[in-house]
Amino acid sequence: MLIGSQPMITLPTRTGPSHPGPKEPIYPDWRRALEGALTDPAELCRLLGLPPSLAASSRRVGDVAPLLVPRTYLSRIKRGDPKDPLLLQVLPREEELVEHPGFTQDPLEEAAATRGPGLLGKYRSRFLIVTTQRCAVHCRFCFRRHFPCGKGPRCRAEWDQILRRIRSEPSAGEVILSGGDPLCLEDGFLAELAQRLAAIGHVRRLRIHTRLPIMIPQRVTEGLIAWLRGTRLVPIVAVHVNHPAEIDDAVAAALGRLVEAGIPVLSQSVLLRGVNDQVDVLAELFERLVDLRVMPYYLHQLDRVAGSAHFEVPEQRGMELVRQLRARLPGYAIPRYVRETPGMPNKWVLA
Repeated sequence: MLIGSQPMITLPTRTGPSHPGPKEPIYPDWRRALEGALTDPAELCRLLGLPPSLAASSRRVGDVAPLLVPRTYLSRIKRGDPKDPLLLQVLPREEELVEHPGFTQDPLEEAAATRGPGLLGKYRSRFLIVTTQRCAVHCRFCFRRHFPCGKGPRCRAEWDQILRRIRSEPSAGEVILSGGDPLCLEDGFLAELAQRLAAIGHVRRLRIHTRLPIMIPQRVTEGLIAWLRGTRLVPIVAVHVNHPAEIDDAVAAALGRLVEAGIPVLSQSVLLRGVNDQVDVLAELFERLVDLRVMPYYLHQLDRVAGSAHFEVPEQRGMELVRQLRARLPGYAIPRYVRETPGMPNKWVLA
């Protein structure tokens, strides 16, 4: 049964660790959960029983991508473990300040692919709209951490400009809403945007790239499902998830609501050192997703954005992990291992 924005209940903490993270707070809806996200490293370290020295080093990282993590995520982080794979994804570290050759602020050269305010045209058959600069979390490896999202569409005239450009490209059969995270926007606005895109005859599919159902599963509401299904466009939701511990009961239920509504759900993951660069972790993640009827789509080689070099896994290691996965999992449970290269007409499939 579909459910809407209902009072949040306290959910079971992540099973496994002997010292799980703090219990989730009770929020009346996803908006309050988004507004209540943690921004203070000292508070995060206190709640998770981590050394205060970690908070001090986090503050030294700077203002480019400060800490931002929803409290709904904390109960899945192992208390007292500075190397917890979920913590590594969200807590700023001093390694981000080290400069490495080949790591740049715009690793995919998206500035060159800009076709309007927040409109990217990297591939012939589809457009991507950077809908908002807002996210539910600041992932430490985000390839758009330096992207000027503030230059995206900010008023109706700029949205009109985007739609005119899409309308002028008859080869564009798909529009991707990205960000930031498009599901940080209100359903009313997104419903209107979907209707306007559906009025463009050659657009057939609408794809949403999001981390919200993982970070704040309450975001999957009746209203969200209604506008996703409310036009002639085929809706596709691609969720970003990197570790099996990110999928608790609430996340599983949120993904299930999308699937039960007939919306195809895909997963995208980034191969990250210290987070998921072990075959057992990846196998558990992809099997869990398949059991939830979510199809593993892409396993991304890290985009070489400045500040993320400490997460990079050698491509040869990635290809070996995929080889091991093929010996353990059915083919439909194994995503394509890909690297994105600026200027190429498609992603490069590594394995």
